[in-house]
Amino acid sequence: MHFRSVKSIANFSLVLCCTIVGVSVEASKSRQAASVYTTSYRSSHQVLDFPKETLIRNKASLPLSFSGGSELTTMSTSKDLAGPLKLLIGAGGIYGAFLYYGSLQEDVFRFVGSDGTSFKQAWFLQVLEAFANVVVGGLGLLTTGMTRNIPIKMFAVSGASQVSAKAFTSLALANGLSFPVATLAKSGKMVPVMVGSLILGGATYTVREYLQVAAIIGGTAIVSMGKKKSSSENSLLGITFIMLSLIMDGVVGGFQKKLKSEASKIGVKPKPYDFMFWTNLFMFFTAFMVSFGLGEFTSGMTYLSANPEIMRKITKFAVCSALGQSFIFYTIANFDPLVCTTVT
Repeated sequence: MHFRSVKSIANFSLVLCCTIVGVSVEASKSRQAASVYTTSYRSSHQVLDFPKETLIRNKASLPLSFSGGSELTTMSTSKDLAGPLKLLIGAGGIYGAFLYYGSLQEDVFRFVGSDGTSFKQAWFLQVLEAFANVVVGGLGLLTTGMTRNIPIKMFAVSGASQVSAKAFTSLALANGLSFPVATLAKSGKMVPVMVGSLILGGATYTVREYLQVAAIIGGTAIVSMGKKKSSSENSLLGITFIMLSLIMDGVVGGFQKKLKSEASKIGVKPKPYDFMFWTNLFMFFTAFMVSFGLGEFTSGMTYLSANPEIMRKITKFAVCSALGQSFIFYTIANFDPLVCTTVT
């Protein structure tokens, strides 16, 4: 079997297990909440202790909470099921798109042109990727509507940090870091995301959540270390860039947590395409300015003109990113940045 097929199956199995654990936790919390609600309802119902004939005679005029518990149970159950279902939709969509994303990213930087040169313009690639995401996010906003009074400044910091994390990963691959090693390093990004959420986002986590993160990272590391080793050497510069990427992942997680908290304080809940459009808009601006300042924008356009065959790989890469980010921001909007990081 081809190595990438084995890698895909192993990764899929691991992520599926993580998703099932997450769904189980969400379902457990929902059942606990439903149990507390039912107990409270029964207690209040018993304290009222209306005569049976009075309840029957006045049932039509009683509020929903006094006219019986079946309606309440049905409504509560449907709401409880929404959490696990949303998690499954988000995780399935993310993995469905990004299953191919990583391989395409490696293919772009392993591409060799007719003159023997490789594609090295990581920031220019981020311009193209972010532009595709802005287009898809904008179309999503036209469909679902834009949320007003959202904290734009928070999106600016989150977007600049996120494009930096992605660019540093691309630079690591472009500077000799093998894909398996990059995957192993990024599998531990839950740690910087958790630290960033604690420091920047004011989050709190239980001992159980710390242990779950440690178990997931350990399992991913075992799978990654069991893969076939790359023949290329891992340069010190490539390792430095992947470490910078992890640091920026922590900043992204912290500010996304803070963004949701600040929005909640003013009674605003950004929708998935709000996250996608505004985050990627600032990612695009940041990548464009950096690539233009470094001269990558001009050299990147020149490289594409000389090697048009690479455009097919970049187009697939950008499309996979846009589809995957739709589900990423769906998960962030409905859950927590750490939950999204656990899935990815």
